[in-house]
Amino acid sequence: MFKLAHISDIHLGPLPRLSFRELASKRITGFLNWHRNRRRHLFGDTLETLMEHIEAARPDHVALTGDLVNLASSREITTATEWLREAGPADWLSVVPGNHDAYVPGAYEKTTAAWYDYMRGDLGPATWDDDMHVFPYVRVRGPVALVGCSTALATPPFAASGYFGRRQARATVEMLRAAGEAGLFRVVMIHHPPIRGATAMHKRMIGIRRFAATVSAGGAELVLHGHTHLNTVHWLKGQTGRVPVVGIASGSQSPGGQKPPSAYNLFHIDGAPGRWSLLRERYATLDDGGIGLDETTRF
Repeated sequence: MFKLAHISDIHLGPLPRLSFRELASKRITGFLNWHRNRRRHLFGDTLETLMEHIEAARPDHVALTGDLVNLASSREITTATEWLREAGPADWLSVVPGNHDAYVPGAYEKTTAAWYDYMRGDLGPATWDDDMHVFPYVRVRGPVALVGCSTALATPPFAASGYFGRRQARATVEMLRAAGEAGLFRVVMIHHPPIRGATAMHKRMIGIRRFAATVSAGGAELVLHGHTHLNTVHWLKGQTGRVPVVGIASGSQSPGGQKPPSAYNLFHIDGAPGRWSLLRERYATLDDGGIGLDETTRF
């Protein structure tokens, strides 16, 4: 049996001091939003407690579906890089970026370069090259193929949308088909929910229909996403049936906020092609600060 943990939207805090130059951009809106809304609930040792629980569960791999930072300042990117190194080795933790990781023009390239070891596919170059296409990438771990896609891009103020384009769709289909032919359980990682109506229009993913066609044409057994800070399950049409599309709460959300408290999914994957078994355990932060089993679902 293969165990896969899923976390997302860790939004490492607190915010560092920012220069006037850094704030003279879209960051000013995010800066105000943090201090008005997120500072009270995305702070403390919530994420640390969650990561300790994940480590104790001994998953074979961890999937992190974006938004490691808040405003993608240089200091935040450095802090997130250090956090990744402390969280686990690059071959044990796979990352895809979120909209906050590409908050302003140029941030996407900086985060991808800094976290490349955690985004590099098995056949990817040893070092990052700003001219290459990192996404999609594929990593094979035991019976599982993890396919990492990116919807991250810089957007105007008051927008948090993502984009899944044609080039990435074609490459993703090829990877999914190859993984299926190899008899692997296929997990697609993406930040924005690829489901119509799952989030507000200004936060939606552009290319939802294209992604659905990608899953239908290439085949997949599971899709993981973040972005909404909600614990959700939706479905897409696959080659042989429905494919679960699973979201998770922010990894740093303390109890008492408007969104569900910090949580992670632990998937138990067993079986073989045509008879896969998928069990999801969701563990969430309790009011007393501990972690407890919140829900069990067999897909």
